[in-house]
Amino acid sequence: MDETVEIRAEDGSTARIALRGAEPISWQVEGHEYLWNGDLEHWNRSAPWLFPVVGASAGGEVQVDGRRYPMAQHGFARDLPFTVVGQSENSVSLSLSDDEATRAHFPFPFRLTIEARIAPRALDFRICVENPGETPLPYALGFHPAFPWPFADGERRAGGGYAVLFEEAERPFVPEVGAGGLLVRSERALPLDGARLDLDPELFTEALVFLNARSRSMRFEAPNGQAIAMRMDDFPHLAVWTKPTAPFLSLEAWTGHADWAGFDGELAERDSQRLMAPGATARHGIALAIDG
Repeated sequence: MDETVEIRAEDGSTARIALRGAEPISWQVEGHEYLWNGDLEHWNRSAPWLFPVVGASAGGEVQVDGRRYPMAQHGFARDLPFTVVGQSENSVSLSLSDDEATRAHFPFPFRLTIEARIAPRALDFRICVENPGETPLPYALGFHPAFPWPFADGERRAGGGYAVLFEEAERPFVPEVGAGGLLVRSERALPLDGARLDLDPELFTEALVFLNARSRSMRFEAPNGQAIAMRMDDFPHLAVWTKPTAPFLSLEAWTGHADWAGFDGELAERDSQRLMAPGATARHGIALAIDG
């Protein structure tokens, strides 16, 4: 088992953060677990951080100054050990910096710091991306937490009345996901009623990707009104994902997204990849809460 750090709130709520990937792997409120357990049968992760890309890269590679570098889907940060740089009873800060291994995939200096802070019925993350280098840093960041579905006692998954409620009404169309996880320019229609998406496992033949979403929060709501709420600071793209037979639902927040099918340009030209000036810092935030 990977080494973990536990943080605790005054009401007894706890969270465990793995040093590998700075990934939250447990969040318990009143003795109830609200993060997916990483069961290998369905999906072996709980809530990974995505960096320095989000989604698939065309050909499994990125191009920098004409040279191609291998790049796994969602980048490499989720698989690397972070270092604890600060800790208290209710918070921990973990950091990842470039080294020889990362530069074989992404030839840029960087520092990624993630602070997790727990409070009664809430778990917040403050994310800092720094460019200590002398050239612009092309980066994308994402958070990919999965929650048990059903998460409320006595409820069921299929036909059980669960829904995702967006802060604002969203377009009822999302881009299709093609071969290798690349986005394609055609769209599929969703049974989205303004801001409400009633959940059915059969919806999820692929991820539902809301590019340039209007919402800055969304709620995974049970029929009894209890909800897992997620608020995002500076994450313009959202996604909802599971597998038809998997007992979890993932709410995702991204600054970038997968390559479009047919893309063959430089990483800095990738649609939605951000360019950070030398010496600059970017800050992002995620706030989770249990309502009801």
